[in-house]
Order: sequence, then structure tokens, then C-alpha cells
Amino acid sequence: MRSRFRLDPLEAAVAERRKLRADAQRNEDRLLVAAAAAFTRDGANASVKDIAKEAGVGVGTLYRRFPSKELLIEATYRNEVQRLCDAAPELATGLPPAEALRAWMERFIDFMTTKDGMADVLRVVLTDEGEKLETRAMLATAIEGLLTADMRPDANAHDVLMALGGISLIAASEGRRDLAGRLIDLLLHGILV
Repeated sequence: MRSRFRLDPLEAAVAERRKLRADAQRNEDRLLVAAAAAFTRDGANASVKDIAKEAGVGVGTLYRRFPSKELLIEATYRNEVQRLCDAAPELATGLPPAEALRAWMERFIDFMTTKDGMADVLRVVLTDEGEKLETRAMLATAIEGLLTADMRPDANAHDVLMALGGISLIAASEGRRDLAGRLIDLLLHGILV
């Protein structure tokens, strides 16, 4: 149960993001994008110096904002979850329903690739089961917003999320991103009426 007086870690991170000056926010945003790319490419062994360089900031700027690599990984994970959730309404307004759902599914697979690159550290950093369930609920809510009346009425956002998780695991174990796209097409075909 959440305390009324103490913010949970996600709420604290959101509150702190609001306090940043515009230039500091831009630096953080660039750092998180660069970190996501680096963790996807190099896993948890990604160099913080390379991340700072790719973001166009000094390593001191990175360490002022994220005093440890674990905090950078956690912030990157949270940022990627939020970006994925934020994409759902944008896609829903800009694309036909089936295309919007497919585009979001592709983004989910990319998110899982980033998450897999950070998996070893995330197991240590994100140990709260409630937080995992909250993330899953956020992602299911994003999917729910993409399921429309012209799709199967029994299409359940949680089931779609679990199927996408399975697709991600299969494609990763086979080392074949193209396989994920084909499996997404099969899943989508099963959702559409």
C-alpha cells in the first residue's frame, strides 16, 4: 500500500523530472535515448563514457544526473516504458486501428530488446513485484487503447501483452528480429475480425 506522504520510486522520478531546467531536461532526454541505444547494442556492459559522448554531453553531466550505472539503467528502463505507453494514443490518432496496433507491437519488441540488454542489472534494481505488476498494467492499458470495435471482442489487452512477451522471447532466443515481425502478423491476424 502506498503511503500518502511518501512517493513511490516512479512518482518520485516523475516529480524530479518536472523540476529540471529546460537545458538539463534536454541533456537528460539525450542521455536516456543514447543509453537505450547503447544498452540495446552492448547490454549492461555499455560504456557510460560512450553514452555521454553519444548524447553530446560530458561524463560529468551524466554522473551528476545518474550517480551510478544502475540508476542510469533504471531511469532508461522507466523512460522506455513511458515512451512506449505514450506512443499508443499517438499511433491511434495517426493510423488506422490495425496499423496502429501493429506499429505499437513493433515498438514493444524494440523495447524488449532494450530491456534484455539491461536484464542482468534490472533483476537487481527492480526487485519490487508491485512495480513489475504496475509496469505490466501500464502496458496493458496502452494496448487496451489500441483495441477497437473492429477487432475481436474477446481480444484481451493482457493476453495480447503476454503473447508479445512470448514473441519477444522466441525472436531473441533465435537471434532473429525478422521472426518477431512475422509472428506479430500472425497475432494481429488472430485479433482482427
